[in-house]
Amino acid sequence: MPQGPLKTHEIPDMGITLPDGTRLSARVWMPDDARDNPVPAILEFLPYRKRDGTAARDATTHPHFARHGYACLRVDMRGNGDSQGVMDDEYSPRELADGVDVVNWIAAQDWCSGNVGMMGISWGGFNALQVAALAPKPLKAIVTVCSTVDRFADDIHYKGGCLLNANFGWGATMLCYSSRAPDPALVGDKWREMWLERLNDEPFLTTLWASHQHRDAYWKHGSVCEDYSAIKAATLTIGGWRDGYKNAPQSLLENLDAPTKAIIGPWIHKYPHIAAPEPRIDFIGETLRWWDHWLKGLDTGVKTDPDLRLYMLEQGATSTDAANGCWINQDFRNAPQKVLHLGAKGLGEIATPFTVNIDCPASTGLSGEEIFTVWPGGAFTAGQSADDAQSICFDTDQLDADLSIVGAVRVDLTLTSTTPVAQIAARLCEVDAQGKSHLITTGVLNLTHRESAQNPAPLPVNTPFTASLNLDQIAYRLPAGSRLRLSLSNAYWPLIWPAPGHTKLGLSAGKISLPLLHENTDNPVEFTAPETPPTMNVRTIRDASQSRDITTNPETGLLSVACVDDAGEVEDLEHGLINGTVAREWWDIHPYDPLSARARAHWSYRNARGDWSVRTETFSEMWSDVQAFHFTARIEAYEGEKLIFERDFSNSIPRDLV
Repeated sequence: MPQGPLKTHEIPDMGITLPDGTRLSARVWMPDDARDNPVPAILEFLPYRKRDGTAARDATTHPHFARHGYACLRVDMRGNGDSQGVMDDEYSPRELADGVDVVNWIAAQDWCSGNVGMMGISWGGFNALQVAALAPKPLKAIVTVCSTVDRFADDIHYKGGCLLNANFGWGATMLCYSSRAPDPALVGDKWREMWLERLNDEPFLTTLWASHQHRDAYWKHGSVCEDYSAIKAATLTIGGWRDGYKNAPQSLLENLDAPTKAIIGPWIHKYPHIAAPEPRIDFIGETLRWWDHWLKGLDTGVKTDPDLRLYMLEQGATSTDAANGCWINQDFRNAPQKVLHLGAKGLGEIATPFTVNIDCPASTGLSGEEIFTVWPGGAFTAGQSADDAQSICFDTDQLDADLSIVGAVRVDLTLTSTTPVAQIAARLCEVDAQGKSHLITTGVLNLTHRESAQNPAPLPVNTPFTASLNLDQIAYRLPAGSRLRLSLSNAYWPLIWPAPGHTKLGLSAGKISLPLLHENTDNPVEFTAPETPPTMNVRTIRDASQSRDITTNPETGLLSVACVDDAGEVEDLEHGLINGTVAREWWDIHPYDPLSARARAHWSYRNARGDWSVRTETFSEMWSDVQAFHFTARIEAYEGEKLIFERDFSNSIPRDLV
């Protein structure tokens, strides 16, 4: 049986020296007697600052694992937090090599048994998979949450070959994150030298990502789908239906040779014990069972768990309330299929002739989800009627029985285009008995990528062609009496950047293939509810707040989505560090001019303790014309109220079938 709870201690700054001499800083929790009785170790390797950025979240995971017999390390990545150096990119070869070196370093310590696990959500979930693919010998198991197997097709950059606006938003975020100063209480007098090195050398990653518009070698690096067999570590993979990263669990389950289990809940982009909507699960307990089996050799029953446990959503789920639905045991593999054809009267089992034009306002999509549903503008909006009114919709008749969709819906279309570059967005919705439209799942496709993401080709103008896209995986039950709706648009703002000019699509045929619940799925799944997570000992200086406002300029007709995410400001009473963040984003577009699209971001970040106070202000902007994308950015760094550093970025990148 699992042991614990044990007496533990915390080390706020354990140094890990890499082969090139760079010192990384680790926050460590471990049992008091670990040096006499070595224990397995668990690594979380991030750029998000253990000292303040993830401290509240870390308090809910690593101390608990330590009390149950693990050494837990939250390591600041090179160039971030209290670690030396400069970060060059996300998931770069150097980052992953550092990850391997850290795993091997941990395994060689006298307090470690030699077995190491790696865990993380989002960035940490990505690099857990990527480091596992490099197969360091001590790495026996991983837990990857809200991650991807394909960096091009299923990350925040080019979904379906469309340029996601999160590409700009996340680059703006990292410009702020990587500009933050280390804590003098840990790194000493060299804090200022380390800070200035970061400010001088950090990249504006948005432009790097925007320069790789096809699925080239840059994106293949770190995409574990290139060689699933490279992963030897036992893999627990977890996703959430209201997160942008919902497709990896099934892909890993189907393709890994290593022992693999998967869980998909109703959640947004957070660990499942602190996520919304409910029901949350005891993620800590589930993960501990995984570690105990694969790192300690204990029989905890994980090998007999269902391969895939998922939450079947039902009408009315939101990101803040409890989701309607239930847990089921269902494997997507070999799911029965139901095919419905597009026709003059909607969706039906028989194809009927029709022709329609898809010519939507450039602002269509304001009721959609964003990739990160924990960032500005990312709140889930259930009502789809406004977007449906601007789209071309195909409905079934009222369902005479419940319809349970489980997996990735495929959409096949016969189209024409008035331009050589165009895009399409497909939304699957439930229309309830009162006529309200609820989002089920979405997919987008840059139609020049209809045959290849690596070698896209211009569309034949005014000539029929076929295109297929898979919508994001989902588990959703529609009740009898409702209708299934497919909504199609040639714009989806602000999720994706518009095509380079006004485009009209002609649609003359199509079908959707629905993966259904297995008829023999009669094994309900139960999870233990999480305990109330521990909270940090902090003093609130400024409360957190969030807003999302949509306005239209009465003179210009320009529509603007303004998002403010004020994370507030707090003082950590354990060590006195104050931190506060405000993120602001603006997404502007004219409904009848795709080339009017413009994105802006302004991040403020402050740290202080006593007389020491530092702040960075970062500004980013993006716009485009027919030929190119244009970017500017700026960093300002302050000691107190004195500007001590400023740096500007400017770049234009030719559009290449985007």
